[in-house]
Amino acid sequence: MKLVIGNKNYSSWSLRPWILMRQFDLPFEEIRVRINHPETKSEILRYSPSGRVPVLLDGGVTVWDSLAIAEYLAEKFPERGLWPREAPIRAHARSVACEMHSGFSALRQSMPMNCRADAPGVGRNADCLADIARIQAIWRDCRTRHAGKGPFLYGAFSVADAMFAPVVIRFTGYRVDLEPLAQAYCETLWSLPTLQEWVASGREESYRIEAYESLLPL
Repeated sequence: MKLVIGNKNYSSWSLRPWILMRQFDLPFEEIRVRINHPETKSEILRYSPSGRVPVLLDGGVTVWDSLAIAEYLAEKFPERGLWPREAPIRAHARSVACEMHSGFSALRQSMPMNCRADAPGVGRNADCLADIARIQAIWRDCRTRHAGKGPFLYGAFSVADAMFAPVVIRFTGYRVDLEPLAQAYCETLWSLPTLQEWVASGREESYRIEAYESLLPL
């Protein structure tokens, strides 16, 4: 399999399938392209008709969109348990993953993912704070229900956790104050070697998107 991703410093959507595949030891070749660049779309169109990352290439199969990739992998490797095994819990996990996938636009705009960010106080507008409160409520609910099964949202690492990995980078870089349960979960994801590998690689990139960098303090 091949996974086409954007810059690790900025591309939150690329991180989601990348960390999912790494956490479940699914081998793949990484193909990285620059995002927000004049040649970005034409380069990605070589791999996907969407012109967006991420893209999974598996033989003659092309899958684009992070959640579609996650579902494809869950079907291809059912024995790995990318989703919780029990149907009611799996339905809840899918709902949470889809809410992350389709919502929280204020957080995305006010606190864009930037692995190099060290920007306490940036982005604290009312809509963004409402998104942060809702995310904490999701984490609190999941961790309260499944605390005895393991440290992740549903006990074991799943697609739902992968969907929130970029949020953890945001909360860490922008130094968001979290309630204790949410902070503990944030630290659990942040400490994953796979996430630390991504962050380190992102910080090493020299390519800059000024629209994102201009939000950070000098």
